[in-house]
Amino acid sequence: MPFFIKRKKGKVCVIGLDGVPYPLIRDLVDKDVLPYLGTLIESGHLHQMKASLPEISSVSWTDFMTGTNSGTHGIFGFTDFKENSYDMRFPNYNDLKTKTFWDDLAAKKKNSIVINQPSTYPARRINGILISGFVALELSKAVYPLSLKSKLENIGYQIDIDTMKAREDHDFLWNELSSTLEGRVKAFDLFWKEKWDYFELVITGTDRLMHFLWNAYEDKNHPHHQKFLDYYTEIDKVIERVSKAFIKETGGVEGLYLLSDHGFTGIKQEVYLNAWLQQKGYLSFKSQEPKNMGDISPDSAAFAMDPNRIYIHVEGKFPSGTVKSTEKDKIKEEIASNIKQLNHDGKKIVHKVFDCSKIYSGPWISKGPDLIVVAEHGYDMKGSIKKKEVFGRSNLKGMHTWDDAFFLASKNHGDDLSISQIADIIMENFK
Repeated sequence: MPFFIKRKKGKVCVIGLDGVPYPLIRDLVDKDVLPYLGTLIESGHLHQMKASLPEISSVSWTDFMTGTNSGTHGIFGFTDFKENSYDMRFPNYNDLKTKTFWDDLAAKKKNSIVINQPSTYPARRINGILISGFVALELSKAVYPLSLKSKLENIGYQIDIDTMKAREDHDFLWNELSSTLEGRVKAFDLFWKEKWDYFELVITGTDRLMHFLWNAYEDKNHPHHQKFLDYYTEIDKVIERVSKAFIKETGGVEGLYLLSDHGFTGIKQEVYLNAWLQQKGYLSFKSQEPKNMGDISPDSAAFAMDPNRIYIHVEGKFPSGTVKSTEKDKIKEEIASNIKQLNHDGKKIVHKVFDCSKIYSGPWISKGPDLIVVAEHGYDMKGSIKKKEVFGRSNLKGMHTWDDAFFLASKNHGDDLSISQIADIIMENFK
């Protein structure tokens, strides 16, 4: 396939596959489930890439679109506290503290079309078109310009699947995955013909499928095993459709990128960090059955928030915090040392504990967690305050992983790549 011929410079196309891990790509290419993607890999370079910390979509996609980390962009998780309160809120696009690379492109008079980008709700002005992805709630607030809403409604565009229902009803899940993927393709067809310099299409059904049916991938005898593979073959057809359109437009694959925002693997055990903190004496509540974090006892030294963020209960930072700032580092180091010893059936389950003051940079570090606990594959960290035991299981089958996202490009961009570096790689095309 003549991918590398003289091309028009200054155009970029990105295909995002939410949650798809590097090893799965390799495996499904080898099994010829992803034949077209295999041809792209042969002509380019498939990188194993690190996701954000924590390794969740709201942070990782924000790292991607800003080229920064939480200390600069201000998004630390799907949830956060309201100011001077323990009440939860859901940070959104209005909370972003820095610009995106399509803001930089706008300054260069470049047009961007961004379809289904997570963590961009509510949609805001862009030099082009923006359709917000997860966790967008209303289409009327997820589209810029708003005049495009009726066009999306006419093609049956759906923001996301009903995850709660899909978690219980797998027949419903398959129907939703099919309809949302069809909507993405129709949106691509609708907007590809518009004026653009940067075009992006993100598919989030991959993440949903693997949360609920990762075991269908691993177990060849699972009743949904073939459906799992067939869904990825449909993804491959979308990749082919978009890639061939880009090659026809530009004359080559330089400027064509594929990536995921984190990896995935099967769950062996869920790990409830607040239960561990309670057992070790770092956390207590005013009642036996706490309703929310507002029930935390003032003498608590630390607590956890989803999925793996540990906060020292510092005086001044939290309404009833009593830990002196001079004691913070000692407690942080003690917790980090102790949790590294956490084991299940004799196996240590903590891969690494990150000190956030060392991994984040920027003016918002103090608003974030103090530690990020990254588990070994198979041990899914959770911030629930309802659990009494450290280990347990739910009906989720797959979990996010930090160190095995993927990035596909026409060139080799090194062995130690993280998702926050991709913005600079994209912008190189416009110099």
